[in-house]
Amino acid sequence: MEVMSAIRERRSIRKYKPDPVSENDISEVLEAALWAPSWANTQCWEFVVVKNSEIKEKLAATLPQGNPARPSLTQAPVVIVACAHLGKAGYFKGNAGTDKGDWYMFDVALAMQNLTLAAHAKGLGTVHIGFFDAKAAAQLLAIPEGMAVVEMTPLGYAAEGSKATSRKTVRECVSYERFGNR
Repeated sequence: MEVMSAIRERRSIRKYKPDPVSENDISEVLEAALWAPSWANTQCWEFVVVKNSEIKEKLAATLPQGNPARPSLTQAPVVIVACAHLGKAGYFKGNAGTDKGDWYMFDVALAMQNLTLAAHAKGLGTVHIGFFDAKAAAQLLAIPEGMAVVEMTPLGYAAEGSKATSRKTVRECVSYERFGNR
């Protein structure tokens, strides 16, 4: 699949078929994540692949009742939990390199975008989930001190499609030479 097609066609999938995802497909989408750029190539990410139904139910319980992605964590055959080593990305000689501090959110987001695009190219659905109790998820998955759970995504075959949402135009979002110069 051509990159721009994958970018334009990928959708957030919240309803999944129970069909299993092959180990090869799981490995390939994870490898896509590992090829993401990161601050000074620190690659601060780690991923937990969850297939166990009981653990997926407990992960779903970390999402608020109103989160529309909550059922997807138990429907999909696989849940990928993205974690980050803290204090690694965004630092130079032990000090924050910019006013943004720890860059783990940037780096993990890049990795997860690679993962979701690779999944889409393979005919698999995903949805970025960030609205959950990350500390409860970390405890459930035995994530060690010095690491944070950043995001989760179900991975599987879509039970139904999802419509494209509108996007702003380049003219609305891009300035040239100075802000506001459209």
